[in-house]
Amino acid sequence: MADVSRLRNLALFLLLAAAWGSAFVAINAGLAYFPPVLFAAFRFDVAGVVMLAYAAYAVDDPVPRGRDGWLEVVSGAVFIIAAYHAFLFVGESDPAVTSAVAAVIVSLSPLLTTVFARAFLPAERLTAVGALGLGIGLVGAVVLANPDPANLTGGGTVSKLLVLAAAASFALGSVLSRASDADIAIETMEAWSMLLGAGLTHLLAFGLGESVADAAWTTESLLALGYLSVVASGIGFLIYFDLLDRLGPIEINLVSYVAPVFAAAAGWLVLGEGITPATVAGFLIICVGFGLVKRDAIREELRAAGVTG
Repeated sequence: MADVSRLRNLALFLLLAAAWGSAFVAINAGLAYFPPVLFAAFRFDVAGVVMLAYAAYAVDDPVPRGRDGWLEVVSGAVFIIAAYHAFLFVGESDPAVTSAVAAVIVSLSPLLTTVFARAFLPAERLTAVGALGLGIGLVGAVVLANPDPANLTGGGTVSKLLVLAAAASFALGSVLSRASDADIAIETMEAWSMLLGAGLTHLLAFGLGESVADAAWTTESLLALGYLSVVASGIGFLIYFDLLDRLGPIEINLVSYVAPVFAAAAGWLVLGEGITPATVAGFLIICVGFGLVKRDAIREELRAAGVTG
């Protein structure tokens, strides 16, 4: 049964990385048609309604109960939905912040999660070797994305800091969700966090002067919105919160290191971006870093398979 559980977690982890890695391509495509913060709000308008309908079907009580339940919903809405996506979408709307640059910055999330976990979750700790693995994984993400160093230190500095703020918001939200003692179904928490987060993002868009009249409703824009709403948000966050409960915030946020692999593949398939030697090298380095962090689990798998004594 333990083996089945580990394989399930691995399959879900890779599915999540694929959904979120390819989302960078959909974001860049949609930003050509929508104001950035309003685009993020539209995304969770749709995703929240879809997830609330699913929660009503899948759980006995699709409404949060008690103070702790609503506090978990609010923390997810503020940090994981509204702040993360508003910062990310505004940052990526700057031409100087390509998908590759954004992926590199967002891959800081596991390191930031470690920092927040030390403050809020005393039981969450990394050994020195695990910390080294996180650092190596970040190097691999940088190599894979292969950004122009001059561009990283030149134009778009404010926008890159906004993407960094997005990564920090996501990391903090992950830790706060893990720290909550609320007994609330994942589907319920996700649906209400999305709906409340969408409302907050709409308020922010209004405050920034963004208007629905500025949106262009085309086949491409609807496809981008639909993919982000249903696949990256609905399915993706359902997997994310399930794995967050099983693995903890440090391990699950390692998805930020694997997602660039799928982002590179999606860019090649959808946008015709080539797979370079840097892509292959980055993937291998990420594997090394991930292997160091997960060395105990890998050793256990090898022992169970009879490879080691």
